[in-house]
Amino acid sequence: MGDIRLRADFSRINESKAVFDDIYAMEDPRAYFSVLGDLDYMIPDVAEPVVRQILAAKASATGLKPTVLDVGCSYGINAAVHRFPLTFGGLRHRYARREMRAISSETLVRLDRNFYASWPDVGLARFIGLDISAPAISYATGVGLLEQGIVADLESEPLSADGARVIRSADVIMSTGCIGYVTEKTFSKILDATEKRPWIISFVLRMFPFDELAATFASHGLVTERLTGATFIQRRFRDAEEFEGSLAALAALGVDATGLESEGLFHADLILSRPEADAHVAPLKDIVTVASGRGRPIGPRYVHIEGNKGLQVALEP
Repeated sequence: MGDIRLRADFSRINESKAVFDDIYAMEDPRAYFSVLGDLDYMIPDVAEPVVRQILAAKASATGLKPTVLDVGCSYGINAAVHRFPLTFGGLRHRYARREMRAISSETLVRLDRNFYASWPDVGLARFIGLDISAPAISYATGVGLLEQGIVADLESEPLSADGARVIRSADVIMSTGCIGYVTEKTFSKILDATEKRPWIISFVLRMFPFDELAATFASHGLVTERLTGATFIQRRFRDAEEFEGSLAALAALGVDATGLESEGLFHADLILSRPEADAHVAPLKDIVTVASGRGRPIGPRYVHIEGNKGLQVALEP
């Protein structure tokens, strides 16, 4: 019953969100960077310093370079900004150039393979990925951002034997936006396939409840900690409808949006799940220091202002 209710809740909440399915169906990430970049999408950049600190703690505990499974990896952008001295914003400007927009996808993949190979790999982990988009996985593996990729919708289908072999070695599972589109069904299948009890790094929009996921992780021997005192901007709201719908979803959960989503920005919480012994030795608050999880959006934001007819939505520059 809990599983059905959770999927229904996520589906209802997602009705308030803009749909960007088309940008994940392309053979390269130019549309992805264009559409999301126009909304000041920044979660890969604000999450990366935190991910780096957690991966450093994981490596320190084991003495090994961890393998990270990026769930909902799309075009491998989390791997790009972690492994190389690059940012989402910088990559966005690269693909916005007129010369880059004019070439074929085949040519772009070849150029990007050479582009990433030219940078020093400063990452603390190996990356593999899982996504429902075959073109995105093909690009991410083709340019060398991911060592291996799995194309699967684990909400509606079982994990294949080949997929299980890829996932088996994962030490860390991370996601920066897929929770809400996937539920504990996906993560349960992943955890059943892993050889170890991995750490799970989740950046979760505050409008999505995490209780069922935490319960699933607990059933696999993991305890869950939520970082307090900081949130992480994902992007601006696309339009007034998304703004008001998201505030309504937060209000229905009893989550106060004042000063956060009320300022026209999606905010995510950082949640870390791992074996209790690991959490006891190094609590989340001791391994993560956040200078800023909010960044500095430059685009116009939807906000509420007091008007003649009460609160009204306005676009604030």
